[in-house]
Amino acid sequence: MSHPGRWGMPAFMLVIASWNINSVRLRKHQVAAFLEAWRPDVLCLQEIRCATESFPAATFRKLGYGHMAVRGRKNHHGVAIVSRRPISFEDAHVFCGLDDARHVMAVIDGVRIHSLYVPAGGDVPDAGVNPKFAHKLAFLEEMRHWLRAEARQGAPVVLTGDLNVAPLEDDVWDHARMRRVITHTEVEREALMKVLRESGLHDVVRAHLPPPRKVFTWWSYRAGADWRRHDRGRRLDHVWATADLLMRAREVAIAKETRSWPRPSDHVPVLARFDI
Repeated sequence: MSHPGRWGMPAFMLVIASWNINSVRLRKHQVAAFLEAWRPDVLCLQEIRCATESFPAATFRKLGYGHMAVRGRKNHHGVAIVSRRPISFEDAHVFCGLDDARHVMAVIDGVRIHSLYVPAGGDVPDAGVNPKFAHKLAFLEEMRHWLRAEARQGAPVVLTGDLNVAPLEDDVWDHARMRRVITHTEVEREALMKVLRESGLHDVVRAHLPPPRKVFTWWSYRAGADWRRHDRGRRLDHVWATADLLMRAREVAIAKETRSWPRPSDHVPVLARFDI
């Protein structure tokens, strides 16, 4: 793996990071430390948990990230994209008729970059008795149709985000024990893989870190300080790209060290470096 501080330096690179930060105002200093260490060109954030007007833009500008696309909701969901490079266009999609700030898109260097936060789905994996799980499945179905339309744009696409599904057996610490747990149930896994297949996008992380290697991006707070020793993680955070960009994806990384920082998010950043 390259030294992290070099990833965003050459002009021909585009380094994109994705991080469910679980409150950007609470953890803006962690975000700043990550940006200073890794220097991605673009950082896609999920679960920012603040209104758009309360987003800590000044913190990012001081670090050289002066271009932003933010869709926030006070104490609820919210996504953002911050960039060192200009944003030529931005947009957002409203899923399932609920304007709950789960998506934003920015065009940077001709690439359509998405930050997406899929609903968690609650605790009971039964759509008949759990409205949150039913909503999650409906969201994934709408995502399937939406991404198919997005692919018809013909532009290079990178989709990042907390998709709240660990689709492969090696995306969880114990497949047999997790298969009835939301994020790894068969219906969710099949739904997400159907989205991926029909979208024309490709799983950049697994292209570089293929199974049977275990890859995790989330560890429960319940693990406490022993999260690393037990390592009961899940891969909930993803980077997908169109075939042209997959061919130019040179490296991926999981910034696992951030999970040990003071008052951490339960997710860690995922990065991908593309030659453009």
